[in-house]
Amino acid sequence: MAASGNPRSSKTGNRIDVIDLIAHDPKTDEAVLVMNEPTEWDGSDEQLLALQERFNAYVSFLLDGEMAEAHPELAGKPARIELRCAHMPDTRALELLGLIHDQLAFQEIKLEVVVRNEQSNDQIKMTKE
Repeated sequence: MAASGNPRSSKTGNRIDVIDLIAHDPKTDEAVLVMNEPTEWDGSDEQLLALQERFNAYVSFLLDGEMAEAHPELAGKPARIELRCAHMPDTRALELLGLIHDQLAFQEIKLEVVVRNEQSNDQIKMTKE
């Protein structure tokens, strides 16, 4: 379910104007916005800037009323942004994700990072309390 058209792409392939998936988690009664990151982390400024821009777009979608308009059934529910990675984030990405987590907490938005191991089909969930 894409939330917006005309995605912009950077050299790293990040689609800044696209919400990858919008869902309801019945276990937590949260609105969940999923952000997929299939590329390997390289620690580049370009990749980190694209990640930050994508988070900015997701937060704007939540806070500016776009989600409530597009999905009224999710309006007023607690929100979680779930970053699904194909590879473990590197040190620079983890530092940025920690800062993003702290900023989202001020808006009462949760952040969860899920790293999926394609070969074993295992998942690692990283949360920060």
